[in-house]
Amino acid sequence: MIELRPFSSLGGANHGWLDAKHHFSFAQYRDPQRDHWGALRVWNDDTIQPQSGFPPHSHADMEIITYVREGAITHTDSLGNKGRTEAGDVQVMSAGSGIVHSEYNLEDTVTRLFQIWIFPDEKGNPPAWGTKPFPKTDRSGQFVALASGFAQDEDALTLRTQARVLGATLSAGQHTTYEFLNPNHYGYLVAAKGRYVVNGQTVEQGDGVAIHQEKALHIEALEECELVLVEAEM
Repeated sequence: MIELRPFSSLGGANHGWLDAKHHFSFAQYRDPQRDHWGALRVWNDDTIQPQSGFPPHSHADMEIITYVREGAITHTDSLGNKGRTEAGDVQVMSAGSGIVHSEYNLEDTVTRLFQIWIFPDEKGNPPAWGTKPFPKTDRSGQFVALASGFAQDEDALTLRTQARVLGATLSAGQHTTYEFLNPNHYGYLVAAKGRYVVNGQTVEQGDGVAIHQEKALHIEALEECELVLVEAEM
């Protein structure tokens, strides 16, 4: 099955410094039909104003992936880590037994990002953080694993869950196919940029596509596209 979730149907809140759209229940937004999708718990589409951000706060037992679409985000945490992740690149924080972190847009321009949370396979492990550049040229015309808990994705950032976050870029008119590792896995697909057709359905930028029990996705870009896909177990 493939269920289209239009951008206009998403929850959200505008705090001035942060304009957030929620694909799943988050903060004050609650939709019992959209609490999670398999192990995928959160997918937020965040726009953060310059010189602002999330002050120090804590998390535990969650895999938190940040995909930067525009601008950059600067991370600090209670482990002593500090790093800046730029547009197109990814950071992963395994909250584990507990971590305090902050995420700030220290740039002079707006930062846009996807914040993705996935349930870990085990609770209480030591927390960790990492970031890595992923040149868009390397994922031209195909999906490339950016973060993964599967052994075959050696070049991806490590996730502590049987899930993977993938990215692809397509030029207008270009086709690609993604085959799921297991057709019983749950998939969730969002375009950071562009319009496309997936398995016969036309999808606009920002729409969510919830996928289950599909062997493959057949995608045609109607214009230049930047796609992000999560494949996760239950």
